Amino acid sequence: MNRKVFERFVREAVEDIPEPLKEALDNVALVIEDYPLPHVLDELGDEPLFGLYEGVPLPERELGMVTMPDKITIYRGEILDAGFRGRELVEEIQITVVHEIGHYFGLSDEEMEAMGY
Repeated sequence: MNRKVFERFVREAVEDIPEPLKEALDNVALVIEDYPLPHVLDELGDEPLFGLYEGVPLPERELGMVTMPDKITIYRGEILDAGFRGRELVEEIQITVVHEIGHYFGLSDEEMEAMGY
């Protein structure tokens, strides 16, 4: 899948998020990279990494706290290498985007897995 089509699916995944949650996304950069950098894999392990949230989750912020912009990275190459095709690929992109946005809102991996993300 070419990069432009993949980017469109990521944009559509964000557009599908309920409006109140989209409005709460503030100062978050969403980027698409092919693969995580080696130091990221060193920190997180060897399993395929489809996405990564970097920042301070909303519930952990203190009043008046100044933070750098949060960043969500979606790893295109990792998702494509996993062998997803067609509708399954689009669904995995959606799941990954929602999963990483969930981290922004303070949800753990376990909580999101229980919700299907």
